[in-house]
Amino acid sequence: MPAVVFVGTQWGDEGKGKLVDMTTKNANIVVRFQGGNNAGHTIMVNGEQTIVHLLPSGILYPDKVCAIGNGVVLNPQILFEEIDALQEAGYFQDPRQLKISPLTHLIMPYHIALDNARETARGKGKIGTTGRGIGPAYEDRANRSGIRVNDLLDWELFKQKLRTNLDYKNQILTKILGAEPCRADDFLEQFKVFSERLAPLSLDVARLLHQALRNQDKVLFEGAQGTHLDIDHGTYPYVTSSNTVAGNAACGSGIGPTQLGLIVGVVKAYTTRVGGGPFVAELPEGDPIGDHLQQKGAEFGATTGRRRRCGWLDLVVVNNAVRLNGLSSLALTKLDVLSELEEIKICTSYDLNGQEIQTLPPSLKNLEACQPVYETLPGWQTDISQARSFQDLPEEARAYVRRIEELTETPVSIISVGAEREQTIQRIDLFG
Repeated sequence: MPAVVFVGTQWGDEGKGKLVDMTTKNANIVVRFQGGNNAGHTIMVNGEQTIVHLLPSGILYPDKVCAIGNGVVLNPQILFEEIDALQEAGYFQDPRQLKISPLTHLIMPYHIALDNARETARGKGKIGTTGRGIGPAYEDRANRSGIRVNDLLDWELFKQKLRTNLDYKNQILTKILGAEPCRADDFLEQFKVFSERLAPLSLDVARLLHQALRNQDKVLFEGAQGTHLDIDHGTYPYVTSSNTVAGNAACGSGIGPTQLGLIVGVVKAYTTRVGGGPFVAELPEGDPIGDHLQQKGAEFGATTGRRRRCGWLDLVVVNNAVRLNGLSSLALTKLDVLSELEEIKICTSYDLNGQEIQTLPPSLKNLEACQPVYETLPGWQTDISQARSFQDLPEEARAYVRRIEELTETPVSIISVGAEREQTIQRIDLFG
């Protein structure tokens, strides 16, 4: 298949970064198609950890093209901080490696100010945003007042749009939210530098991908967050501000949906969630199993550093992602984190006021009232980090994987047993 899409099946943090980085060796182009720097992808190479927030996870390979599509909202300051840090570490030495769509919307300082002021105003009703300005930037895109990369490359047009937007945004910041106004003089000089640095990176990404796929080049599409943070299909309003499902790989990069090939859903071997929102299979704070998952799995947000809430694998959530994304296969990550447990539970359905259900109810009130229904499997209590084939795994671990395949009716094509690239069992060639 010339096009492969990786999407998260839970609430993000499933380990997509490692899998994209690992799969990039067989790809020609890696594309980020949605989200902003509210998500971080962690990559471990030779014991060295690299976290990227905007750059595609394939950026560590010097011979690959990495593209940022029109579906992304781009904070240029974060972008160039990442680029500078990578170059200092010896990566990304050729700027021609990165292409950015001129249709990509920019995150402006007033978006960040609005994001934080709104969260403060919500008080106890906070959504739990990362405060990176993602939501306000997508709002401007929808109401047709956004500033795009192409606008920044026309300096006079940029200043005109900036003045118009600031007049309006400052009314909201000061008169409604009681916050300080944003002043153009505080960042105009900085954005002039951004304009000069973005100019050589700007390219028609949609056309680039169209030509590449016509030539049978291998293109890897990388999403941020997970299915259940999707603005339409997630646990609204505790969601992100973009469509995180696989269908947006086409819309957010500028290709047709028929050009997408394999859709791989990344699923952590247990479940985590950052921030607020319902989490049926969550283990309560202080639970020894939950604490083990959090500590052994190093469950802290790559962007925020916030402690992730932990629980057993919830296949009601995963099956919802199978349907919404049309998944071809699953990639199971962090299986090694479960290795010390005597028993392992899988949430197979929910109990909603005495009725067993196998789908997420659309009502947040009903979802919060659901109780998990578990199936218990024996653990394996042995180190699996050196396993490189499915047969290398202990029988109990193989049984766990097979049970996931049975309950989701979806094959598991990749199993990650550690953070490094080589700590992976790849059961099929995704581009084969």
